[in-house]
Amino acid sequence: MTTAFDPIDLSGTRLANRIAMAPMTRSRAFGPGLTPTGSTVEYYTQRASAGLIISEGIQPSVVGQGYPDTPGLYSAEQVAAWRLVTDAVHAEGGRIFAQLMHAGRIGHPDVLPGELVPVGPSAVAAEGQVFTHEGPKAIGTPRELTADEVRATIEDFAAAARRAVEAGFDGVELHGANGYLIHQFIAPNTNRRTDEWGGDAESRIRFAAEVTKAVAEAIGPERTAIRLSPTNPYNDIAEPLEEAERAYPALLRELDGLGLAYVHILEATPALRPLILDLRKEFSGTLVLNPATDGPTGHDALTLVEDGIADILAYGALFLANPDLPARLAAGGPYNTPDPATFFGGDEKGYTDYPALTG
Repeated sequence: MTTAFDPIDLSGTRLANRIAMAPMTRSRAFGPGLTPTGSTVEYYTQRASAGLIISEGIQPSVVGQGYPDTPGLYSAEQVAAWRLVTDAVHAEGGRIFAQLMHAGRIGHPDVLPGELVPVGPSAVAAEGQVFTHEGPKAIGTPRELTADEVRATIEDFAAAARRAVEAGFDGVELHGANGYLIHQFIAPNTNRRTDEWGGDAESRIRFAAEVTKAVAEAIGPERTAIRLSPTNPYNDIAEPLEEAERAYPALLRELDGLGLAYVHILEATPALRPLILDLRKEFSGTLVLNPATDGPTGHDALTLVEDGIADILAYGALFLANPDLPARLAAGGPYNTPDPATFFGGDEKGYTDYPALTG
């Protein structure tokens, strides 16, 4: 019986176990030019016992930034700073993918330099607020990308992927979930385009497919992955189940022959399990699952690997608070409790000061 503690080959990258650290925004890119710092190096190195670390969201372009103090991968300075992180993780025997996240309509002009404003597939504003250095502000209406800008954005992802490899990452995960740009193209309430990038479900998945293909061509499919979250309402997404049942199987059928490293699915609710099982049938490669749970994903989720529902399990908040999480899961605990007050921004408190098991 395969367990979460067994190694797995990820398209040529051997992982020590099947426990992944899920991508988590921490808003601590306090270095010059939105670069990671020495604390970032320590944070990821502490968690190198993960089979795979998936980094926090990294914007592939200046306009892709949605929140203050999130890191980028569009400058030589950022590449050099991330190289310190990846070298340290590799020195501890770990593996790390960069998550490329374009926030799309989620953001505010105050977060962006100059006259830039958030962009999206359509000029449709999200309900809610976003944090800025001046405090929370209402999310405004994004500027709709032109067809030429859509193609340029695809190239931004590919260029950032090449920089990620230059920075020493083992691969990249495209953030196609949680209401950010790729998800905004898939969802019917955020994509109201009538050109080749919008319309029916098969047309709305085109951007996700083309970004994935462009990145796979740039750095190799074995280094390319994508994260999806069907029906997830986060960031004011309205994606009915019947739409998801059309869009996501079609997307995975299109991606299946590329030889991707993995597909990562966030299970928005337990009721989504039948769709997850259908998507597993559509994709013949490695499936990473961030399962729907009551509270942080815990020890009980390990059976999902044993039952063959997932190949790798992604842990978020529990990994944030427990740098040695694989050892704790193997021992059945105990677990440090995550402190939500320190999730975003701040100093080392709630970042690098969670203790490991002793003895």
